[in-house]
Amino acid sequence: MSIGKSIKRVDAFDKVTGRAQYTDDFQINNSLVAKIMHSTIANGRVKSIDISEAVKLKGVIKIITCFDVPDIKFPTAGHPYSLDPSHADIADRKLLNERVRYYGDDIAAVVAKDSVSAERAIKLIKVEYEEYKPLTSVEAALNESETPIHEEYPDNILAHTSYEIGDYEKAIQEENLIFFQGEYETSPVKHCHIENPISYAYAEGSRITVVSSTQIPHIARRVIGQALGIEWGKVKVIKPYIGGGFGNKQDVLYEPLNAYLSLAVGGRCVKLDISREEDFVSTRVRTAMKFKIETYVRPNGRFVARKLVLYGNKGAYASHGHSMVSKAGHAFKQTYNDEVATKADMYSVFTNLPASGAMRGYGIPQFAFAIESHIEDIAKELKIDSIEIRKINSMKLGFVDNQIKCNSNGLEECIEKGKKYVDWDNKIKEYKNQTGPVRKGVGMSIFSYATGVYPISLETAACRIVLNQDGSVQVQMGATEIGQGADTVFAQMVSEILDIPVEDVHMISTQDTDITPFDTGAYASRQSYVSGMAAKKAAIEVKEKILEHSNFMLKLPVGNLELKDKNIINKETGEILASLKEVATHALYNKETSVHITADVTNQCKSNTFSFGVCFVEVEVDIPIGKININKVINVHDCGKVLNPQMAAAQVHGGMSMSLGFGLSEQLLFDEKTGKPLNNNLLDYKLPSIMDTPHLEAQFVETFDVSGPFGNKALGEPPAIPVAPAIRNAVLNATGVKFNVTPITPQRLIEKFKEKKLI
Repeated sequence: MSIGKSIKRVDAFDKVTGRAQYTDDFQINNSLVAKIMHSTIANGRVKSIDISEAVKLKGVIKIITCFDVPDIKFPTAGHPYSLDPSHADIADRKLLNERVRYYGDDIAAVVAKDSVSAERAIKLIKVEYEEYKPLTSVEAALNESETPIHEEYPDNILAHTSYEIGDYEKAIQEENLIFFQGEYETSPVKHCHIENPISYAYAEGSRITVVSSTQIPHIARRVIGQALGIEWGKVKVIKPYIGGGFGNKQDVLYEPLNAYLSLAVGGRCVKLDISREEDFVSTRVRTAMKFKIETYVRPNGRFVARKLVLYGNKGAYASHGHSMVSKAGHAFKQTYNDEVATKADMYSVFTNLPASGAMRGYGIPQFAFAIESHIEDIAKELKIDSIEIRKINSMKLGFVDNQIKCNSNGLEECIEKGKKYVDWDNKIKEYKNQTGPVRKGVGMSIFSYATGVYPISLETAACRIVLNQDGSVQVQMGATEIGQGADTVFAQMVSEILDIPVEDVHMISTQDTDITPFDTGAYASRQSYVSGMAAKKAAIEVKEKILEHSNFMLKLPVGNLELKDKNIINKETGEILASLKEVATHALYNKETSVHITADVTNQCKSNTFSFGVCFVEVEVDIPIGKININKVINVHDCGKVLNPQMAAAQVHGGMSMSLGFGLSEQLLFDEKTGKPLNNNLLDYKLPSIMDTPHLEAQFVETFDVSGPFGNKALGEPPAIPVAPAIRNAVLNATGVKFNVTPITPQRLIEKFKEKKLI
């Protein structure tokens, strides 16, 4: 049995020894190098570009400007293609942009023999702009815009959606309700994956091949075709091992431009690698959001009616469109359920900042910070225990929202485990009436998270399994391994069904859109749930074919045989009748009915479910110096059946670390007057290091979710959700001071403590 065991990662040896091949390891002979010229204004137009001096530079092969590229707008979001135009991703950018929409927009590209020549050429290019006022905030974009950022959106609102359950205005007329209101804000942050976006592009015959560090190879293929105006079948995308993505690489970034540059130099191989400073602003960031929440509650803590108004800062381009803001807004009616009415209005607004896109948690870390802060504020005012108010109002088993059903719910057990770890009841009493410069506190938060994107988008995944003559199998998945351990879990699933060792399941980790089965990619915590079902179905089909041929080979009636421990056995007696190797070899080489046993299966997933979890934190706040120390922190997750405990814990540790940065230190800063980034480097952007990270405790409550292939549900993104609000609430309980903006930096601590006369 493989499921539920801490099987060693299938890619572990290659990665720790350096044998694993990443995109930059594909050193193709005589590759040219491309570098991008970025705008030095945040809002305006390119009036002219003078390349006369740059083209004379030795080593320069070609210079392409925004005036040279095809007049084709294309989308970049890593979503499935929609046959319904009204549901399609927004096509709002070109390969290079004459209309500049953020400081760093792509306006020209140089192809040269080496990077030094390319960079020197960019410095010689002269650009004349028509400049408009930068609009770096939602408020400015809504109220101060003379020239729309996109002509199609004159008010700079990309989208506005709303819903109302029950009658909100009528519900709040009930007598004896207590009214609470809060405003909360999260800041733009960066993914900071180890490997920057990079690609190679070259022509093969009439086709273009792109080798890329992408989470979405099959979607990238389609978008490259759209951007270049060519048939999608003329594009091949290869994804080697990838050094992290966290959602940034769920957008198609520079692959279309690189393909175009290759074709512009006769199909020669072009390498396009961007710097860390470029990655910070010229790819994607997490959507900054502002929340205004109103709650009407009974004295016992039961929510009667709530209202949300949410604004998301989309930045310069649509990317994933309204999806993040919409998901955050819809979570408002999921994690907590109101007795009578719930109302929400969600706005996505264009500004002159870097485009925001997917990042681990897809809008829910922002939402969780707001809602969990708000609920903690209510609990303190009503003098109700933080845990009890959440238990009273949180989602219960059987809840359904938009076809997403709560099939399993271990939330209360998660709470009990976390509560015990931090000694909640005793610490609440111990830290109740503190004075002095250093104070301690405990805080907690909860979350729910859907698994995949059904029914909002198509959920489809495929798996191909081939039986080798020695009884081992090859497995190809369109689902992309991006460091999270998906390939290992798929190997465990196949091993479980076929009852063969994981070592006999050979995962092909590289995706090649010419030969790899289709999958929409790595996102939405969908892979073990959606793609895992494809692997399970393919393994079952291979098993059936093995047993069918075994019956033929052994001349026995169908139904008497079983595949167990690499052998064909008699079901009733347990007698070993043949080895799997003998059956596999016979199937291929016998002269009567030679057959290569394979399965190629598609799983269209039409289900979804919620995973749950909590974070408990104990902090120590040094008030005079504005410092928060994390003494204890634990995440407890209900992700259904835990498929690989060691890898599951690793996922939780990584997500907790990201949430620590989100809550305490990370924020991209911009000059409000110019839109220029101020800290787009790893020195000034305060990413926590191992020296800043406390012990991260990860525990699980196992439930069995009937909709998952092995009872499992989402785990990849949820760990990044609850830590930041739990810290915020612990600081509130320690000091009595509310911090409603992320990150809670020393500067913000000092300012607020001064305001509240604690300093």
